[in-house]
Amino acid sequence: MTRTYWAAGTAVLLALLFAVAATVASASGGEGDGDGSRTSSRAPGLYSPDAGFARDMAVHHQQAVEMSFVVRDRTKDEPVRSLAYDIANTQANQRGMLLGWLDLWGLPKVVADEPPMSWMGTADQHGGQDASGHAGHEMGGHDMGGVTAKPGALMPGMATKEELARLGAAEGRDAEVLYLQLMTDHHKGGVAMAQGCAAQCETPAERALAQGMVEAQQSELTLMADMLKQRGAAPRG
Repeated sequence: MTRTYWAAGTAVLLALLFAVAATVASASGGEGDGDGSRTSSRAPGLYSPDAGFARDMAVHHQQAVEMSFVVRDRTKDEPVRSLAYDIANTQANQRGMLLGWLDLWGLPKVVADEPPMSWMGTADQHGGQDASGHAGHEMGGHDMGGVTAKPGALMPGMATKEELARLGAAEGRDAEVLYLQLMTDHHKGGVAMAQGCAAQCETPAERALAQGMVEAQQSELTLMADMLKQRGAAPRG
């Protein structure tokens, strides 16, 4: 369990370090082309996978941070509290980076006419983007790795208001099990989203961060399955 958790943390740390370096390079005027010169990179379009992923994952991460802080107040179990702290810390940092990229690109953090997850599948379903980076809003038929948003949830893996209320009212083992189950669902949705960006986003640093999310959250899924088993429970569905 310790080895799995260490690997997850290492993957996230490496992705964050790479993303920070690339962000600084972009802010300084572009990325090197291998001969010491710099080339300016065009900012992603408003509806591009790069921008859509940054907006959606920032929202997705925020709920994970909130749930993690809730469970830290509902249990005294140190393994769960430690996991919750690390998830909150990691995803808060990643969220700040995603929002920072939107600022760097001069793009809004919220787009009123953009349905959640509309950027998914744009590369193969919409034939690219127009001059403004618009790739269409249709989600019809897109395969999200078998993960779909349940009724009452904004995006795949996210908890509903009712589930958040249950977590806030639970204590001890009940809180631990519910948190681990909700976070398992949350990670499955997050992995599907990050895989979409790793395949479609054009910004190298964002693709690297997304791939780091995939690896880290898959490791945490294994860890959480073990923690649920130790508590006589299992992931939902």
